[in-house]
Amino acid sequence: MSYGYGGGGGRRSRKGGREYRDGSRERLDRGGGGGGGGGGGGSDLDQDRGAGGGQRDRPPPHLRGREIGLWYARYGAVRRKQADRRSRAVVHMDEAREEHITKLLNSVQSDPTRDSRGAQSSASDAWRTAASSSGHCYFDGDIPEEEKQKLEEEEQKKTSRTSQRGSSTAAKDEPPDNWDEDDEDDVEKEKPMSEDKDLEFLFQEVVSDTSVDEDLKRDLQSKKTDRNYKEMLKFREKLPSFGKKEDLVRLINSNRVLVVSGETGCGKTTQVTQFILDDHISRGRGSTCRVVCTQPRRISAISVAERVAAERAESVGNGNSCGYQIRLQSRLPRRQGSILYCTTGIILQWLRSDPLLSSVSHLVLDEIHERNLQSDVLLVIVKELLNLRDDLKVILMSATLNAEKFSKYFDKCPMIHIPGLAFPVEEFLLEDIIEMTRYRPQNQDRRPAWKRRFWQGHQSRSEKEEKEEEYKESWPCYARTLQGRYSDSTIEAVEMLDTDEKIDLELILALIRHIVLNEGEGAILVFLPGWDNISSLNDLLMAQQMFRSERFVIIPLHSLMPTVNQTQVFKRPPPGVRKIVIATNIAETSITIDDVVYVIDGGKIKETNFDTDNNISTMTAEWVSLANAKQRKGRAGRVQPGKCYHLYNGLRASLLEAYQLPEIMRTPLEELCLQIKILKLGSISRFLEKALDPPSEKAVNLAIKSLTDLNALDHAENLTALGFHLARLPVEPHIGKLILFGALLGCLDPVLTIAASLSFKDPFFIPLGKEKMADMRRRTLSRNSKSDHLTIVYAFKGWQEAKQRGSRYEREYCWDNFLSANTLQMLHNMKGQFAEHLMSAGFVSSRDPKDAKSNINSDNEKLIKAVIVAGLYPKVAMIRPSYSKKRPGSSCTTAPRCRRSRCCSSGETSASRKTRTRRPSRSTAGSSSGPRRASLTSLRV
Repeated sequence: MSYGYGGGGGRRSRKGGREYRDGSRERLDRGGGGGGGGGGGGSDLDQDRGAGGGQRDRPPPHLRGREIGLWYARYGAVRRKQADRRSRAVVHMDEAREEHITKLLNSVQSDPTRDSRGAQSSASDAWRTAASSSGHCYFDGDIPEEEKQKLEEEEQKKTSRTSQRGSSTAAKDEPPDNWDEDDEDDVEKEKPMSEDKDLEFLFQEVVSDTSVDEDLKRDLQSKKTDRNYKEMLKFREKLPSFGKKEDLVRLINSNRVLVVSGETGCGKTTQVTQFILDDHISRGRGSTCRVVCTQPRRISAISVAERVAAERAESVGNGNSCGYQIRLQSRLPRRQGSILYCTTGIILQWLRSDPLLSSVSHLVLDEIHERNLQSDVLLVIVKELLNLRDDLKVILMSATLNAEKFSKYFDKCPMIHIPGLAFPVEEFLLEDIIEMTRYRPQNQDRRPAWKRRFWQGHQSRSEKEEKEEEYKESWPCYARTLQGRYSDSTIEAVEMLDTDEKIDLELILALIRHIVLNEGEGAILVFLPGWDNISSLNDLLMAQQMFRSERFVIIPLHSLMPTVNQTQVFKRPPPGVRKIVIATNIAETSITIDDVVYVIDGGKIKETNFDTDNNISTMTAEWVSLANAKQRKGRAGRVQPGKCYHLYNGLRASLLEAYQLPEIMRTPLEELCLQIKILKLGSISRFLEKALDPPSEKAVNLAIKSLTDLNALDHAENLTALGFHLARLPVEPHIGKLILFGALLGCLDPVLTIAASLSFKDPFFIPLGKEKMADMRRRTLSRNSKSDHLTIVYAFKGWQEAKQRGSRYEREYCWDNFLSANTLQMLHNMKGQFAEHLMSAGFVSSRDPKDAKSNINSDNEKLIKAVIVAGLYPKVAMIRPSYSKKRPGSSCTTAPRCRRSRCCSSGETSASRKTRTRRPSRSTAGSSSGPRRASLTSLRV
């Protein structure tokens, strides 16, 4: 519509323009250029200027008063649109790539079990197929109802025609170069065998075979004469679990579910699986025995499998009796009569292809007391699975903590307890440590605690706040009890250290030095909450001349480290060399380091907390639970009497929670909801109601709404094509969408850098007192992009170039630019994993993130900014300059569409500004004069 302006002289024009008293007319610019004469590229403003004789940037002289203001308004609007058209990014894309993208967006990997189970395609599957013919995809939003009906009718006609021809089509999830339009999937239906290596073990056919049974029995008998096997058997017989062998085998054979609880070091993880296998082989039923044991972490799956293989005098995998499988890596055992250790995620992946886990005879769920998200989901699935498979045996293994709860969940199934094998461990609290080391804290943060929490984005649950209040009220009384037993300086230092929320790494350094100089031989295990603390302590140790000598081996240990590096932690050092392991809670239960004698418990653990009111997720270092502290203490007495040093005082120890809150009750549920839908487990809310500790209804509804706004779910809670691919990526859905856009639009490498930093952390650090210098370096690295995300991309690219020149140049580059080399290396590893997933899904043709075919637009800065906003939308806010004279600055408003989305509502925006943990990234800022959009990602402190 167009309207006439002016006192009464203006009137509406028939031709759809604005008409003024002087007869000049402006056509409404709809973004495609004016309809004037010449080449069609000019605007009617130029005609105005020509008719009136005005200068190029001035109004015609005959205009007066308000008309001049209106002319300037129109002139500015047209100029801005022209500038915007000129500055638009150009995306290079040939027809082959465009066709590839169209096919890929509308393809969903066919379920190998769907035909065998006789399941009907869901409505979402029909819509996905229809989308492929219509050209519409779920990246574009919902299809109108009329179109949905037409598409469904067309799909029914197409299905009938296809059935008459006797052929069927299935979407292929592989690189387009391998697609064969003439090849149908009849062969795949007859033999549901996936090319994915992760499914190789699952789809191996298992049938009872007498000849195999005899071979396995002879093999086991021959082992008993092997010297290595006999030596290992002597060690195994000393374990407490070996003494319970007969009871364990009897209970497993006579019950469908058994809970095994055991102290640290009792040997349950390595022995129970062997007891099951050896019993079946001895009874002539080895060919039907396939034991699968889940582990919460990759390193524990590998290390336990290698240990079991060694105890059986074999190498791991290679067709022997024991193997492992983790994401993108495996050493598989023999097909029949075998033990496989794998991560929990592998089992969930198997369930997509075989919901019954048909080839598994015994499923052992280890470390279930940790209550992580995946293990809690798997418990619900396994409980349902027991109703469908009478022959499946389930063994739940846990620390002694809360084993009764798991037994009750599985209809009061029987339990068996295995005592621990550990030497006595002497414990020391913070006051003892300070007294023995005479340490005095330096450079403590003197700001009030509330202000520190404000800047660090600390979101405490109400229960924790009550504990803190109780601690403050009780401190004066507790301090009086310390008088006489400890010096006044020690009491003062204890108070200073406990009120500081950061772990004092200098204290840990002093304690390690004290142990080295005053205690006997033995490895030292240090527990810290995260990689930033681990790398900082590692740097502190390496800066000391004492620890750079050959008498020390320092090993950082984190779940995101490369697997090859992680395995070094199990090797015993030569005599006279002391091993120092710096680890997260990965070393609490998942792995056992035999030679540890001294444990330093940092007292903190990284914990994700989700605020459902503001839809903000924060990852902060919280105090450990009593269960964590007990597990850490148990690591010290493996080979001899040990010592455990807790970095918290006696009052804090008395107020620790008994257990950590289950992860399902304190984290965002979007990823979990996608897993539920890809596993075809029905309604999300009804499924989660069956959990051991169900999440709140508000958190579930928030996750469903967020996924609907993201177009990962339709309004009937069915997976869209986009949602299917997001469910297969091991990242938060918005970051997954960002990765997919980067792959599709040919800017893979920079987008993977951004995605890795959002999933983990950005590589910059700010030393105390050098904030301005660090900010200047960061501005220089940004190359005037006005984007925090692109700054990380340029910093990472510079690090790679420096690394190629040599280690000295790498160190100098990181030092000069306030970058953490360890974090950059971690981001590099994560990028490789993301690229592996994209290649397996068919989005890219190489596992190299820098592959030329996937990076034809990687130098296009404007396109990358657009991909960031498109991927993270609706977590986007627009920053508008404020021209108020009273309060200069900027106002922040959410994008128009995302006002309906809770994740980008004013609640999150205000909270994001309040916590200040990450400045809004000006990801689409084109120039400093225009409005800027900031992507609001999940807060990770």
